[in-house]
Amino acid sequence: MSDKMESNVILGQKEELELPLFNLSTIVKATNNFSFNNKIGQGGFGAVFKGTLSDGQEIAVKRLSQSSGQGVNEFKNEVILIAKLQHRNLVRLLGCCIHGEEKLLIYEYMPNKSLDYYIFGLYIF
Repeated sequence: MSDKMESNVILGQKEELELPLFNLSTIVKATNNFSFNNKIGQGGFGAVFKGTLSDGQEIAVKRLSQSSGQGVNEFKNEVILIAKLQHRNLVRLLGCCIHGEEKLLIYEYMPNKSLDYYIFGLYIF
């Protein structure tokens, strides 16, 4: 069984962008139900969890806070923007999940420290 739904979600009205849409059950299983032990970060818009898909691929899941006030249209616009900003020096967006009030962004998992760890001199080379 695939971790992604068969169909791709097409986002935007003027912009058409195909991006895999993940099943919520797949992400819940991958993150052990968003377990505190899998939490790897917290930002202004929500928490980030490490997960592992059934094929062994490690992922990072940004779970947007329901209190962020971000609606589905704003979420779709964010997904379009992130997808267009793909670059070899940026973490890759693998897909998203919208299920009721749940809005999730699924990224490739990068095992190293966060960028600010290096930028602000917290890492000794």
